[in-house]
Amino acid sequence: MSDLLPLVVGLVLGLLIGSGTVLVVIRATRNDAALPSLAAERAAVDALVRPVNLTLARVSDDLARAERERASAHAQLQEQIRLTALGTDSLRDQTGRLVTALRRSEVRGRWGEVQLRRLVESSGLLPHVHFDEQSSSRDPDDAADLLRPDLVVHLSDDRDIVVDAKVPLSSYLDAAEAPDDATARVLLARHAGEVMAHVDRLSSKAYWTRYESPAFVVLFLPAESFLSSALEVRPDLLEYAFARDVVIATPTTLLALLRTVAHTWRQESAAGNAREVQRLARELHGRLATLGAHLGKLGSALDSAVGAYNGTVGSLESRVLVSARRLATLGVVEAVDDPDSGLPSPRLVTTTTRPVSAAELVAAVDGDLAELAPAVPIVGPDPGVTYG
Repeated sequence: MSDLLPLVVGLVLGLLIGSGTVLVVIRATRNDAALPSLAAERAAVDALVRPVNLTLARVSDDLARAERERASAHAQLQEQIRLTALGTDSLRDQTGRLVTALRRSEVRGRWGEVQLRRLVESSGLLPHVHFDEQSSSRDPDDAADLLRPDLVVHLSDDRDIVVDAKVPLSSYLDAAEAPDDATARVLLARHAGEVMAHVDRLSSKAYWTRYESPAFVVLFLPAESFLSSALEVRPDLLEYAFARDVVIATPTTLLALLRTVAHTWRQESAAGNAREVQRLARELHGRLATLGAHLGKLGSALDSAVGAYNGTVGSLESRVLVSARRLATLGVVEAVDDPDSGLPSPRLVTTTTRPVSAAELVAAVDGDLAELAPAVPIVGPDPGVTYG
């Protein structure tokens, strides 16, 4: 807006000069009798200049407001710059304290263990079920020989994977603060040597002789840059570790390994459930056959009971009731109008039991129970008890 002010002032001055020139030309072309009065000319000039004055006033107000806004924005920008500088100083101070703390071996070890714990929990494995932390193993022949890996991951086939976290950070931090590339490369070579030293130490412990583990141990580096920086100066680092039965893993590769283990556990759980369902199905099928045998025996017993009942009714009607009714005719008992009302005849039972026809239930009767019964023993009636 400040660049616009000279342009507006020039425009106004041009208008004023043009108006005066017009008036001079008019005055020169007219005769003295036709010239307007001085007051009329002044009024005409005032009428011509008044809109310009109003426009200049509005422009001046706009320029003042724009200047105030610019000053306010500049003050806010300065405040933001100050706060950013304070935040940068605070971040630099905290980063310095963090770097100082990470140069201590116990702090580095704890950081590596925390990173390892976060990975194994995010993979879906459960503590004390699928993995154990800081589990110790002592040599039975040497009580002083104690191994304590950071993590032991259990596989579904009762085997284990041993993981040990290492944080080779000192030379790496020195390389990051090196003043030139040559010094940085020397420090990175030292960093790669520290990683190789960790590989040699883990290989010498031979964890697979203490655990039911494959013949390798996992060396966990808690940052991808630790491995990539070492590989820049030692491209054969991974082959060096593989030759000594050590697998170097970063968070990405270790998470993939742990999720694969979690997937095998889920598959094993599903397979176990399927085997249990199959066992229960065979058991239920066999027990249905046993129940069918019992139902067949119960139906036969009911049919025999019906036959015995009908035989008894026939004997009652043809033998007993005949003699009893003759007692009434002989006056031994008081006779009634209906001689049969005092001694009613029981009715015969004509309903028979329905035979078992389902193949699963008649298997025992047909001798197929051994094929249908499961391999596990079936809990049934006491064999020493005789059922009628």
